Amino acid sequence: MRLMLGLALLLPAMAQQTMDADFAKSVKEFTTKPEFMSPLVDHLPKVPGIPTPKDFLGYHVGTPKKLTRYADIVKYLRALEKASKRIKVFSAGQTDEGREMIAGMVGDEATIASLETYRGYLAQLADPRKTTDAAAVIAKAKPIYQLTGGLHASETGSPEMLMELAYRLVAEEGALYSQIRQNLIVSIVPALEPDGQERYTDWYYRHKINDTSEDDALPGPPYWGKYVLHDNNRDMHYSQIVMRNWLKFYLQWKAPIVHDLHESVPVLYTFSGQPPHNPNLDPILYAELPWFANYEMTKMIGYGMPGVWTHAFVDMWSVGYLGFMASNHNGMLRMYETYGNGGANTMKRKVQSSENDRFGAANRQWYRPFPAYKDVEWSLRNNTNYMQTGVLSALELASANSKTILDNFYRKSFNAVEAGKKEAPYGWSIPAGQRDQTRVALLINTLRLQGIEVSTKADGTFLIRRDQPYGRLAKSLLEKQVYPDPSLRTYDDTGWTMGTQFQVDVKEVNEKGQLDVPTQPVNTYDPRGSVTGQGQHLVVLHNGAHSMITLRARLKSAKFEALEKTWGDLPAGSLITANTAAAREQVEKLGLVAKVMPELPDVPRHAVDLPRLAVYSTWGSTQEVGWVRHALDSFEVPYDLIFKERVKKGNLRGDYDVVLIPNQRGGSAKGIVFDIDCKGRSMAYTKTADFKSLGMYGETEEMCGGMGLEGVVEFEKFVTGGGVMITLAGASTLPAEFGLVRRVEASRPVGTFYAPGPILDAEIEKPSHPMFYGYTAKTVAIRYANGPLLYASEQDRQKWSLLKYPFTEKGILSGHIQGIGQLKDHPAVMDVPSGKGRVVMFATNPCYRWQTHSEFAMLFNSLLHFDDVK
Repeated sequence: MRLMLGLALLLPAMAQQTMDADFAKSVKEFTTKPEFMSPLVDHLPKVPGIPTPKDFLGYHVGTPKKLTRYADIVKYLRALEKASKRIKVFSAGQTDEGREMIAGMVGDEATIASLETYRGYLAQLADPRKTTDAAAVIAKAKPIYQLTGGLHASETGSPEMLMELAYRLVAEEGALYSQIRQNLIVSIVPALEPDGQERYTDWYYRHKINDTSEDDALPGPPYWGKYVLHDNNRDMHYSQIVMRNWLKFYLQWKAPIVHDLHESVPVLYTFSGQPPHNPNLDPILYAELPWFANYEMTKMIGYGMPGVWTHAFVDMWSVGYLGFMASNHNGMLRMYETYGNGGANTMKRKVQSSENDRFGAANRQWYRPFPAYKDVEWSLRNNTNYMQTGVLSALELASANSKTILDNFYRKSFNAVEAGKKEAPYGWSIPAGQRDQTRVALLINTLRLQGIEVSTKADGTFLIRRDQPYGRLAKSLLEKQVYPDPSLRTYDDTGWTMGTQFQVDVKEVNEKGQLDVPTQPVNTYDPRGSVTGQGQHLVVLHNGAHSMITLRARLKSAKFEALEKTWGDLPAGSLITANTAAAREQVEKLGLVAKVMPELPDVPRHAVDLPRLAVYSTWGSTQEVGWVRHALDSFEVPYDLIFKERVKKGNLRGDYDVVLIPNQRGGSAKGIVFDIDCKGRSMAYTKTADFKSLGMYGETEEMCGGMGLEGVVEFEKFVTGGGVMITLAGASTLPAEFGLVRRVEASRPVGTFYAPGPILDAEIEKPSHPMFYGYTAKTVAIRYANGPLLYASEQDRQKWSLLKYPFTEKGILSGHIQGIGQLKDHPAVMDVPSGKGRVVMFATNPCYRWQTHSEFAMLFNSLLHFDDVK
């Protein structure tokens, strides 16, 4: 009966419209089993003057061994815009590599002609403080249902499917499509990461087009975007330009629903918001998510499609995923994971495998009443059929309940404001006079980037009120994370408290009257530095600003010294240089504090020069390296990015003073040394006339294999010859396991230990070490990075341990860790001599995802004072 009702919406229109017979024949051929098709997608109308994907591209969506390059996706949506008044394409900015980011808005002609009016309605509903008659606005408004694909470049199905969906929504007639167009504005973002989509498509055609099964499939390219791959969906503070552009686009349009299309587990998982739950998000959201998920599952099972499930995958704890820009702003995040092959090849897949067993994809459960098969032949067209059928079912539900969606959107915004009026904390204050205003500015501007309102009092104190539309988001970002249930596992980090991670003093406002003071709104905060006094010496106070290293980089030809001890109000690590106009200008631009003095204090000093720095990366694991590169680039630290090819050439000491090895290859020493096993095949990552997007950020004729033992030997020569090696997180297993440091061992926690990214309070053991210049407390907030447990004898530990982990519950600043006692007596950072050189081993990851700013200065100090440890 359900299938008949669904067909009733389609058949009259199908009878009236000319259908594309070649499409019907082809997609039936491309679909590996009849039950992997639905009546929503087994046909396509032909409308004169409106190009189908095949008319434009020369092939149907889902054709085996056909992926579409990003430039052609953009051209196709522009062609639809030119051919129909039911779609308008908007630009959302440009990528790092200059590609245009686009979204196509689809609706009926009258709606598309009045998009600015509808945008205005949504803006009114998003801020209940400015809406006097919400019911009247809802009666006129339409929700935007935004579909986003291609965030993860290896998940190739969604950009293809969204082209066909755009055509279908523009061209197909009938009750279903009229209802969608009349009641919704469908925003289609075909590729959130255009650079990655283009690069992966090039890579597919060069290396993966002959993959036949998951067992023989080659890995993807070393890069998607400029810095990160999969973590573009974990960029909590929107550090990457592409993600920042999408946030800006979202805040311009305020879509009540953002539906992010991913690919991984079999066959189609539809997100229902399982626990653990972030308690700050509105309860309405936790009702909306299973409403949609269960409706889609019901519809697709009704069509006879196996393997649709919900509930048992992604949870609602972290607010750091890209799509949470909707839920964080009182909308609704939706998400699919559809089975994909990492390309357009039809492949044999093992649904019941060790990788998928934890999801039980072939097992019947209450949330999976019609499970997938244990083994399947899977195609790109299968992927398209499932994803598009699910999306059309979601659009059917949304368009039939558009006023409820708008009402919920308004109520969530209203509830956020009211909660801020009634519940403590009523807000947060950032007291004036903090030593380093640059980190205060970073925090303030990150909040403002997300649309959170900030104001300032006359005395310079910043206030973040909770009685604002995005007060719930402010609470999520600023409060201590208290994990709700130790028996639950979570998909990502458990702790991210901004004040702690930015090393900024943020206080709760628990008395409502504290907010009843005159304030001025803050758009952005750009503190100017200050220079006071007279004389020939400029002393730049080290108050913890990361831009101390930027100053040194910008004034690279000047001579600098550092104070080794505190003298009066001049902290240890303060930089001394000549009092020149150029130096004063940079101090002011960088927000630093300097004093001009006629004579220098009588304390020990040493010269400060930037090292000749190399950052080592494997070819098979560039993401953690990318986060470090992003931090170095952001603070203008010069470096060479080197790979196995440079290491094997030898004479590293002749070119470099410091080699920095970030975490990579699963945190394994063997992974770093031996890298990718290509199973006898070869992979070049070079730019060619046919593959222009490859060869970015480094080139190699052979990605397979790593530096090998000969590379280890060259690193040993570098260190024993006087070089400094700095290893981060899992990379610190390399010097321990391969003998670059002989008296330090590395292991892992055992048993029930579980630490999904908590923030811990680590104890500084050598406060006079240059690594801790700018730090004033006896402890420093670190994120537990699943790095190694470093062992050394008690005697060696006393000599070489700089920072040690806490080992009781009192040391947990935010988030969750189970088994913290296993950290007892283990260093978090060690500085170990080796021959004429040193190895600085971070068991932590001090440049984690642009979040761990409290740790950045430890790394930057290690670079600035690489040759000054006595």
